[in-house]
Amino acid sequence: MLLYFIPVIYNRILKHTNDEDYKIYLEHVDQLLARGQLGLDSISKEYVAKYRTAGQDSTQRRKVYVKPKEPDLNVMDFAEADSIVLQVVPGIGEVLAGRIVKYRESLGGLHQEKQLLEVYGVTQEVADRVFEFFPLTPLIRKRININGLEAAELAEHPYINFGHAKVIVAYRKQHGDYTAPEDLLKIRIFNEEWLARLKPYLEF
Repeated sequence: MLLYFIPVIYNRILKHTNDEDYKIYLEHVDQLLARGQLGLDSISKEYVAKYRTAGQDSTQRRKVYVKPKEPDLNVMDFAEADSIVLQVVPGIGEVLAGRIVKYRESLGGLHQEKQLLEVYGVTQEVADRVFEFFPLTPLIRKRININGLEAAELAEHPYINFGHAKVIVAYRKQHGDYTAPEDLLKIRIFNEEWLARLKPYLEF
């Protein structure tokens, strides 16, 4: 403990002695200036006067640096984000970004955030981060022409498998065109839950 405190006490004594010596020096300079014995010109006198007060402080004045604000990125809607910019989201690499974009385009657009969870590899945490960077505006760009497409074309939509598509087309050929989404419920294998997911993408 003594070895620890000796340098501390010594530094304080030394600082006090230096401060006292500096005060005596400043008083001496003031006296010489008053008598005109220093032979300084007016510029030198102003210089001494300016720094005399600063010198009385043991701590030199320091510049204050303010950390610059980190610049914000441009806000881009999720519908506009491609597989390149999606990789700015932590946890999303090239493969997952490509998978997200492919699924979004296959659907024709997202109208609910929870639809992103249907992409293989996307967890709730990843989805939350995606929409922090890219807010979702519900937007459906491509709809299913339920009366004009054949089974193979209908089956390209993620919500319709090939079995569904064959039944939809067969019923249409037998009973005529569908006029409303609820007409699909006349096919008894389909229920309201199945239709509710598909309904926003249908056109007649």
